[in-house]
Amino acid sequence: MKQNQVDVLLVGAGVMSATLGTLLSRLDPSLKVVMVERLSKVAHESSHGLNNAGTGHAGYCELNYTPQQADGSVVIDKALQINAAYEVSLQFWSYLVEQHELPAPGKFINPIVHQSLVWGEQGVAFLRRRFEQLSKHHLFDEMEYSEDPAVLRSWMPLAMDGRDPAQRVAATQVKHGTDVDFGYLTRSLVKSLNKQANFELKLSHSIVGLKQQPNGRWRVRVQDHHGDTISSIDAGFVFLGAGGGALPLLQKSKIPEAKGYGGFPVSGQWLICKNPEVVKRHKTKVYGKAPTGAPPMSVPHLDARIIDGEPVMLFGPFASITGKFLKEGSMFDVLASLKSGNLKPMMAVAIDNIDLMRYLIAEAFSTHKERVGALRNFFPEAREEDWVLAPAGQRVQIIKQCDSKGGKLEFGTEIVTARDGTLATLLGASPGASTSVQAMIEVLERCYPQRIASDEWQAKLKQMIPSYGESLDENVPLLHAVRERTLRVLRLVG
Repeated sequence: MKQNQVDVLLVGAGVMSATLGTLLSRLDPSLKVVMVERLSKVAHESSHGLNNAGTGHAGYCELNYTPQQADGSVVIDKALQINAAYEVSLQFWSYLVEQHELPAPGKFINPIVHQSLVWGEQGVAFLRRRFEQLSKHHLFDEMEYSEDPAVLRSWMPLAMDGRDPAQRVAATQVKHGTDVDFGYLTRSLVKSLNKQANFELKLSHSIVGLKQQPNGRWRVRVQDHHGDTISSIDAGFVFLGAGGGALPLLQKSKIPEAKGYGGFPVSGQWLICKNPEVVKRHKTKVYGKAPTGAPPMSVPHLDARIIDGEPVMLFGPFASITGKFLKEGSMFDVLASLKSGNLKPMMAVAIDNIDLMRYLIAEAFSTHKERVGALRNFFPEAREEDWVLAPAGQRVQIIKQCDSKGGKLEFGTEIVTARDGTLATLLGASPGASTSVQAMIEVLERCYPQRIASDEWQAKLKQMIPSYGESLDENVPLLHAVRERTLRVLRLVG
């Protein structure tokens, strides 16, 4: 069996692997890196434009990042954390644009206003309190708020035209929001990596086995779909950046840290506007509150995007129950993931989330009329004939062991690393791609602790990400300096 020895093996050609590969290639160009992707294209699963949230999650408009407590208070910690992490991504992309490692910004990122819209007394009270708390913080000090229908009509005409004038409504907006085509971004990162002598991309290749050797290195068996042959890769470090497919691969690794993890897969669907005249009228991202019992990935939003250079308007996503971990996966993925180590938490989560499963099943059987009815909360004059249903991406929410219930369902992301730092993966979904740079820096800190502490790597990281090692939550002048640069370099302001 042919064996190839490499320093780094990246599994999956999505935004996470592409980001980690790019960071490592800048920190140490001598590293031999191989990227393995089971599909025939780069960024065709979760990083694809229609499969990914695309918003450039910064906490400006996503109401699920600021949950309301029973006493009416609003917790803003997660929104602050996500906003600061997204600023890290913007800094890294700015550096790569300046180095001509990424194309002109308009190809993958564009300015777009981020808005939140609510209605009813409770919704308005929640949004007002959210605004009051967020706008006091320097990360969100440019947020605007209004309950004036005339002002809101100027902000979001589609959302206000035809709305009952007696209905209480409120909205917030941040003008320097972004729309990111993560598919184009990922393909651009991999294209740049592919120009380097020490990088190799293997498309249409699947991981069929991985085992750690006595010397700490990993022997990874790889199947070539074209010739149906098996080869072996000897890797010093393995990153499982396979999106929903990461959990089964983590289980194959048999590292102790994988024990107890399970996955709760959720599929999604978009309503896509096929009327170009309507698409032209909507220029913002308008997020609302998720229905009771809905998973965070199904927070409804009327979303203007640019995908592969073309303007698109989406509404949704509508979540549904599935057994697949990947869009091009198997309906038996979730059953295959059941192991002795995660059976108890998986069963506990199933019992504790009966209402969620009922919601997902009901969503699966919704009619086109019912879906357009939900759309009319955001676009009162929407016509059924202007919209078609299309599949969105798959998301696998994290299931973990916990002492109190045996298992719990989590809706964020989590990095899992082997104790010796030779293997790492990212599980979960939201906020995902938007915070990819911060997440991959954390992988480096865990898996390359000595090298990242060196003067050489510290200097390079500060060059790529000027705020590295400092807190944008706390350092006001630094936040203003890096934001001014990124908005200018990425052409996000006029």
